[in-house]
Amino acid sequence: MHDTGTAPQPDPADTAEGQGKHARRFGLPAATALVMGNIIGGGIFLLPASVAPFGTISLVAFGVLTLGAICLALVFGKLANQHPRTGGPYVYAREAFGDFAGFLAAWSYWITAWVSNAALAVAAVGYLDVLIPLGDSRYAMMLAALVIQWLPAAANLAGTRYVGAVQVVATVLKFAPLLLVALGGLFTFEAGNMGPFQASGSGPVGAISASAAILLFSYLGVESAAVSAGEVRNPRRNVGRATILGTLGAAFVYLLGTLSVFGNVPHDRLVDSGAPFSDAVNHMFGGTWGGTLVACAAVISILGALNGWTLLSAQTPYAAARDGLFPAVFATKRRGVPTVGVLVTVVLASLLTVYNYTAGSQGVFEILVLVTTFTATVPYLLATAAQLYFLFSGQSARVDRGRLVRDGVLTALAAAFSMWLVAGSGYAAVYQGVLFLFTGVLVYACMAAHKKGAALREQHATE
Repeated sequence: MHDTGTAPQPDPADTAEGQGKHARRFGLPAATALVMGNIIGGGIFLLPASVAPFGTISLVAFGVLTLGAICLALVFGKLANQHPRTGGPYVYAREAFGDFAGFLAAWSYWITAWVSNAALAVAAVGYLDVLIPLGDSRYAMMLAALVIQWLPAAANLAGTRYVGAVQVVATVLKFAPLLLVALGGLFTFEAGNMGPFQASGSGPVGAISASAAILLFSYLGVESAAVSAGEVRNPRRNVGRATILGTLGAAFVYLLGTLSVFGNVPHDRLVDSGAPFSDAVNHMFGGTWGGTLVACAAVISILGALNGWTLLSAQTPYAAARDGLFPAVFATKRRGVPTVGVLVTVVLASLLTVYNYTAGSQGVFEILVLVTTFTATVPYLLATAAQLYFLFSGQSARVDRGRLVRDGVLTALAAAFSMWLVAGSGYAAVYQGVLFLFTGVLVYACMAAHKKGAALREQHATE
């Protein structure tokens, strides 16, 4: 273990308070399922068609992104070993750079979580419409989206015992059809369906960058186990392992699934496909039942992702509230779950969903979804910067020069990957994201003033 100079503080909710028969720490399987389930939401079902216009060169971009995600996962594993506390990037940034950096990490991650939850719920409605026709009523779709959000929230409020169980079941159920296409599709693979290596005229570098910009959002969630380290059994051992195993499992499904779809659906059809996995299943087995199968898998996948993201959205504010950087009410924990954080998150996501359907502001909503790619990179960058600080400031004891160089290079690669995420978000998303950050600065000013005032009043009272 590396000595960082700061001993982790025990979480009172992890001892007697806040625990009960419904609170149970995640083992390695549940923690791994949390990572995989959060990385793989509903996007995998549309990704092959989204990158098809660039040609099979998009698989190269996928490979590069996979390496970057693995580097980031390794860094989170090492940081969790040093600081096995709930909060993930928030904890690392605060330990290295103080309260303000920690608050920015917590604030950005919280925005990422609840906006992403709204986006996932709205995306699930499209698949649910295949199973249960909702018609053209915006209000029926809105109601369905709200139900999809509140079901995982109810599982979270029931306790971590149920969160872990739901996550494992959802991960297994959604991976069955994905693996069917990823592995079974290799037996019906036709090289002639692959299309050109480079279908766009922007040059190899431009094509890779453009397709990467679409794929970037697909790897958000590698930090899931680190954020919930306080709810993982033996976090120094299991968080790092779960992060690596979950990321590798997601990468395997992403790459092999996309390759199989490319080889089973002709390129000219894939470019315009609204359900590429359905088309692949239809090619593999014949008939038209693939759409129903994939719709079921998509709904299960998104419910599993919402289950995990709802927990994560409450964990970071909980950790910050314990340190006085978020309102104290967020530190409330029952059955192992920060209940106030869960409720506030699902309410905010629900309000955003209602706004999306009633105002018909689809374009604005899509921009907000892109903002999550930018806001997620703020805690990523702060976490990698914290690791560089720990490595080169002499706080990592018993690290020989060879390991120091290796870990430094790994962290630099993870930081570069995070910067690529920022670049891929686009100007509009970065612009909107900065506004969100500046709003957080004002919130921090109010919280810091309140904290300082309370300290001064206590000082005067003792004089």
